[in-house]
Amino acid sequence: MSYMTDEAAPLSRAQTAVQRAVQPSVQRSFRLSAATADLLDRQAARANDSRNALADRLLSEGLRRELHPLITFRTGAAGRREPYLGIGRLKIRQIVTSLRSNGGNLTETAELFDLPLSDVEAAASYYAEFTSEIDADISWAEITADEEHQRWQREQSAFT
Repeated sequence: MSYMTDEAAPLSRAQTAVQRAVQPSVQRSFRLSAATADLLDRQAARANDSRNALADRLLSEGLRRELHPLITFRTGAAGRREPYLGIGRLKIRQIVTSLRSNGGNLTETAELFDLPLSDVEAAASYYAEFTSEIDADISWAEITADEEHQRWQREQSAFT
């Protein structure tokens, strides 16, 4: 399908799961210092993103960090931006998946990941406030893993 047509490319199952979590936007007007506006312009150009999309993401993540100081945001290898626990390697969705598998036992999850209990409590608190987004992240990860496994199986059968 050409990018020049009006037809949209079909979404993968993972993209569809993420799309369900997208919220509608509202119009706001802010005054920014010249230095901040310049930084925003440069970073938007560097990221090949619009200023509005970048400002929305940064504002959202900044407000979330104010409410949940142990949560950070990073773009992963798959190009998706997700919440992480602190500066570590664990995504919130990984901690939540573990909590679900052990009946919500915070202490057991902390021991499993060798984390302080307060870190698991922070992840659980973030999940309680942003449940639908983390559920979409979990769904995306499960679907992506399934799609990658199917791709691997096709590759293996091509050579047998």
